[in-house]
Formats: sequence, structure tokens, C-alpha cells
Amino acid sequence: MSPDPERPIRLEVHTREPFAGGHRFPGTGAYEVITATAHYAVDPEAAANRAIADLDLAPRDTTGNVCFSGDVEILRPVEGGRRRLFFDWGNRGNKRAVQYFCDAPHTNRPRTLADAGNGYLMRRGYTLVFGAWQGNLLPGDGRLLLDLPVASRGAEPVRGLTTAEFIVEEPTDSLPLSRWSSTRSYPVSERGAHTARLTRRRYPHSTPENLPTEAWRFARLQGGGSDLRTAATAVVPSRYDLHVDGGFRPGWIYELTYEAEEPLVLGLGLAAVRDLVTHLRHDPAQPAGPVQYVYGWGRSQTGRAIRDFIYLGFNEDGEGRPVFDGLLPHVSGAGRLGVERFANLTVPGGQQYEDHLNPADSFPFAYAETVDHLTGERDAIMKRASDPKVLHTQTSTEYWQRRGSLVHTTTDGRDLGFPPNVRGYLWSSSQHVADPTAGTPVKGICNHVQNVVATSALFRAVLDALDAWVSEGVEPPASAVPSVADGTLVTADTWSRQFPAVPGAVPPHEPNQLCAVDRSVVPPVADRSRGYAVLVPAVDADGNETAGVRAPMVAVPLGTYTGWNTRAPGQGHGALHEFSGSTFPFAATEDERLITGDPRLDVRTRYRDSADYVARVRAAAEELLAGRLLLDEDVERATTAAARWSAPRHRFELP
Repeated sequence: MSPDPERPIRLEVHTREPFAGGHRFPGTGAYEVITATAHYAVDPEAAANRAIADLDLAPRDTTGNVCFSGDVEILRPVEGGRRRLFFDWGNRGNKRAVQYFCDAPHTNRPRTLADAGNGYLMRRGYTLVFGAWQGNLLPGDGRLLLDLPVASRGAEPVRGLTTAEFIVEEPTDSLPLSRWSSTRSYPVSERGAHTARLTRRRYPHSTPENLPTEAWRFARLQGGGSDLRTAATAVVPSRYDLHVDGGFRPGWIYELTYEAEEPLVLGLGLAAVRDLVTHLRHDPAQPAGPVQYVYGWGRSQTGRAIRDFIYLGFNEDGEGRPVFDGLLPHVSGAGRLGVERFANLTVPGGQQYEDHLNPADSFPFAYAETVDHLTGERDAIMKRASDPKVLHTQTSTEYWQRRGSLVHTTTDGRDLGFPPNVRGYLWSSSQHVADPTAGTPVKGICNHVQNVVATSALFRAVLDALDAWVSEGVEPPASAVPSVADGTLVTADTWSRQFPAVPGAVPPHEPNQLCAVDRSVVPPVADRSRGYAVLVPAVDADGNETAGVRAPMVAVPLGTYTGWNTRAPGQGHGALHEFSGSTFPFAATEDERLITGDPRLDVRTRYRDSADYVARVRAAAEELLAGRLLLDEDVERATTAAARWSAPRHRFELP
């Protein structure tokens, strides 16, 4: 059943139950969990929906609206809390806010006290809302799902050329065309099954080699189980899968160009967020309780979604009111989402080696108005009276892999800065994904172990700062990003001269560059003679970044921490790996440093003993506290975590 014609949304509540067994959080009290389905109705003729691609091709109901539905879950304080709604833009359908803001284990079904971690969001009295916005996900693992219409021309399906890129870490016979088991594939058309082309190449810049059509097919491998009925294998024709005889070779880049059909109207996901939040904010019949201020947070994919949400004008509801008061896009780099026809929203923004033709990075990159020096176009992310306050946070990885410098520079590499309603922060020498509960680091398919810098405490500080800015008019801490003017934002050549000769390090040749791309052809063609300036943060003698917000582990280092890692032999050796950073521990003693030829001071020379190290970590944390970049409670957490040389993230045996 569709919503009332006078309302763009109706919430169908399914369950209400106590959260964490009725546990009372200090200062707030008990919480409850509400599960619901949101039923949406969007007017395809309304000006507010003009940015939605293919909306004119979606089926309509008897009132002329386009209808769809999605999952909603609300975690609310029973006694009202502080009238602040916090929307989690679930990354690929997964709930992430409690994990990162509360140092909690990841779960898509938060129900127990353990699921609340340290309880920060609950102790602050936030009403947490998880609403489905990504429409091309498949059921499984508790993901939030949005059921979107398929674009069509009556009985005739919409068709078009699209490109899918495949990279595997171990031999694999078949993969869904979406490349992700969690994600709906665009099926190949009958004609496309006969005209598709598959190539492979060793590196992005290598010349592709065509795979003969007899060596691959649209099919999937099934079987291979452990009992009599499933032990046999079979190659089954499938419009949704790609099978390669002998399997995909690890580390190689495969590129399939084919005619697809049945595109989803993916842009409706942004309208869903707009209409759900507006409903919860203004409709007295909504179940979340009273709301005065609304904030939202997304990381990586959903950070890009937030930037597109603002850019495309979705932060204004049908009555001209702002939707969000403040937004926190994290590790989006300079990208936006991109919800054009046949988009795959699960695929990450383009990296140097992987998904390099993903259209996530297109002008404008910056919040402030600037000119594209390649085209003369003038534009900005922020350009409307309804724009929210924004605290944009990113790590070192975004400068190396996601063109993060373009967030605050011109396209030709000059300092630009931020508009008055935006602040930007580099979380120095940290990596894209920083699990709050991380243990001993591993290498995976990289040359170096992962970056171990703990940054989750910074989430809590920026949310407190955003709340004070919106609700009390208290200015947040000044932006802390590297700049060309002071020499902390540099070219790859300058950085390579600064980075120390760390024993065993395989540093990158350059960051992930961004060239002008001709998207009128499939696959798109990059023009390497015309590009945008991509700069990286300068480093000190240890190889740690000098600008930005230095977490206590970086301010008082036990090693060199980078936002980059390189692929190991057999996996695209030497190329940047996805969103991985590295840790290069210091030598434990002077004797070890000399035998390894390490130019960096050893741990024993730097710190008298473990107690000295812990004391310095506390001092660094208190300095962040004074700058409102860390909370009181996190000074104690940082100090406690520093005991035993920050084990298990570091392992030192000192005499």
C-alpha cells in the first residue's frame, strides 16, 4: 500500500522492544528498538526530484507517483533524550555508526548492551536512525534493503552498454556481474550475450589482451560441496554471472563490456533519505519521538553519498526546509556517489589499481566554488541556502587513493580552503578503515602490515563539536588540513625526497592520479595528457605527516604510519592497494637500528621506558583535549591503551 497522497512517506511499524534489556544509560535512561518499513511516494514532476536519473521511466501508481519501500530501524531513548536525531547512512546496507562512535563490535542487529560498546551515542541521548538508501543490494547478513522500481519503456526494457571490472585475490571460476555477492547484477541482454567483450591486463596502464569468446561465458559454477548431492560441479548459464575457464587469475584486471538491461532508479535512494528524515523531524505522528536537531554521518561510500546529497539539492524538503542541520562525511575523499543509469553503488570510488574508471570523482570536488581549469566550468558542492554545516574528515589514505587534496585546493593545485559552513580535518598518518577493536596487524596481499593508528576517539570529538556549532553557535575547531602555502601539501616528487629510507619499505611511485575522462564511450577512456593536480601531505624525518590532527599514537610514535600500502608480488606488485595503510615499527634498540640500517631513532633512544612513553601519550591527548579535538573520557582511554607499548597493535621486546 502506498502512502497517503498528501504525505510522501508512511512508516509501517513492525516491532518495538527494549534495547539492552532495558539498561539505563547515564544521563539518558533506557532505549528501545523500533523496526519498520517506510513506504515512499515520489512525484516525478516535482522540481525537487529533477536530479533523479530515469525517474521519468519508472512505473507510476494511480495518483501519478513513483512508489517504493525500504527498511528502517530506530534506536530511541524512551524518555525523549536530547531531541537530537543521528542518521547513519549505512555503508552498503550495514549499520556502522555505533561501531565507530562507540568502539563497539559490528552488528546489523544491535540488541544487547555489548552492542552499545562504550555507549557514547546513548549517553549523549541521540535518537539513532538507520534507513535503507542503497537500492541494488540483495538480502543477507541483516543488511538494510531498499526495493526500487526498474526503469522501462513500457513493455520494452531499457538497455545500454556498461563495464564491469573484476580483480580477485585467489583463483575464482565465476563471479556475479556486479562483482559483489551482496549486490544485484544488471543482467546481460540477449544481444549482449553475443556481443560482449572481455579483456585482461596486468596493470591499469598495461595494454589489454582480448580473451577469446570460447574461454569465457555468462554462467556460474555450482556444486563442489562435501556430500553426494553437491559434490559434482556444473557450469550453469546465467544472465547475472561471468565464468572464465581455468578461473580468474589473481591480481589481474579483467574488464567486461556488455549490453545490460533493467537498470534500477537508484537516485530514489537520496529522495528516501530526504523524505524519511523530514518525516521524522516534522510529522507529529512519527514514532521516533520529538526532534529538534538532525545530524548525519557516513563513511567512505556513504561519505560520497552525503556530498552528492548536498550537491544535488536533496537537503531541502518539499516545503523548502533544511533536512539535516549538520553532516559528517568521513573518508569520502574528493568523490561523490554517482547515481547514473547502470551505476553500481557498491563498487568503491576509483583507486589506482582497482575500479579506476568508477565515475565517483568528477568536478566539482571542493565545497567552495572554484573553476575546472580543464573545462572552464565553475561550480561547488555547497551553493544553496539550505546547505547544512559540514565537518569533513579524511585520513592520509584519501590523499593517496581518493584525491583528497582536491577537497580544499583548486583543480590545478592551489590552496582554496572551505566556505564558512564547512571545516576540514586530516587525521594524520592514519588509514581509511580503522577498526576501533583492531588487534595485531596483518599484511594480507600487501607488502607491509596494516596501519595501526587508533582514531575512533576523534569521531566523538567532531560530533560534539558539530552539535555545539548547530545548537549553541559555538564555532568548531579551525580546519586542520595540509596546505601548499606552508609546505605541508606537496607533490609526489617532494614527498619521495622527504620519506626516510625505511628498511624493507616498498613505497608508491605516485598517488592515484586523476585524468580527464571521455565518458561518451564504453569503456571510458582516460586522457593522460590532461589531468588534475593531486597532492599529498608532507612528512617529517620519521615519515609521519606534519599537518592535520595527530592522534596520540602519531604524536608519540612507535613507528612510521602511512595511509598507503603496496600490493605484494603476484597481486599487482608495487601498485597501491585499495584503502590500506602501513605500519613500519621503529627498531627497538640502537643495536637493532644499526644492523638494519634504519635512519629513524630507535624506541629505547626516544623513550626512557614504558612509563615515559605512556606519560607522553597522555600529554599529547591532553593537548588535543585543549583544542576540543578529544574528549575527557578519551584522554583516559588513550593513556590506558598506551600501556605495554600499545600492545597488541605494537609488539616490542625491550631489554
